[in-house]
Amino acid sequence: MNKLISIEEAAACITPGSMLALGGMTLYRRPVAFVQALLRRYRRNSQPSGLTLLSFTAGLESDWLVGAGLVQVVRSCYFGLEIFGLAPMFTYRAGHGEVEIIEETETSLAMGLRAQMAGVGFMPGRAWIGTDLPRLRPDVQTIRDPYHGETLMAFPAIRPDFAVIHALRADPHGNAEIGINKAIDEELAIASGTVIVTAEEIVPELERAALVAPFVEAVVHTPHGASPSSCHPLYPLDGEAILAYTEQVSDPASLEVYLQQMLGE
Repeated sequence: MNKLISIEEAAACITPGSMLALGGMTLYRRPVAFVQALLRRYRRNSQPSGLTLLSFTAGLESDWLVGAGLVQVVRSCYFGLEIFGLAPMFTYRAGHGEVEIIEETETSLAMGLRAQMAGVGFMPGRAWIGTDLPRLRPDVQTIRDPYHGETLMAFPAIRPDFAVIHALRADPHGNAEIGINKAIDEELAIASGTVIVTAEEIVPELERAALVAPFVEAVVHTPHGASPSSCHPLYPLDGEAILAYTEQVSDPASLEVYLQQMLGE
């Protein structure tokens, strides 16, 4: 089954109000080309709006989405640009109360996805016990271990409506290689409702794959599709481009100028 579609068709799949998960890790193997296509769509017709953005560690392309107004809710355990500092538009929107932040940690995200993968409503664990995090997340309940009587946190299942994952290479059937640093992309592929893979290279058939065809709905050929984030070992991080972004953007007005230049408008 040939699952190849265009980047515009991929962006058109995302529905308003849905939960969109972005694969990769901070400034590595991010689906940048897809986000650019989504921004072009939004700037044409103001859709999709009201998104919940889920990213294990959110980076540059996530900052574009938040700054441009597509995102209503953020679920991430880290949102920033690593050595390049804060994510300016997330900092701005959060500071002005213009985006809702659901407090997450590595454990709450991992447990939520694992619960969805297992087909259960929650995943129990000892994390957060003895901390103030449950006060910030009243939806995360406690449960009593029926075998040992221990009190555990019950992390609710997380099911993204869409996941977009950038791969080093993929075949037209939906199998994809994502390299050594897999982040939580394998979990996203299993837990999400619709999975779109953008790939640097399309090959006739893969013998080995981290993401397998039954979980992938669409494949997009996107050479250099993670830049300016890195796609090791194919190309490195473009630090100058990211630094230029942090120097140019600090509020919606400066972001608008940046987006016009980046999107060629």
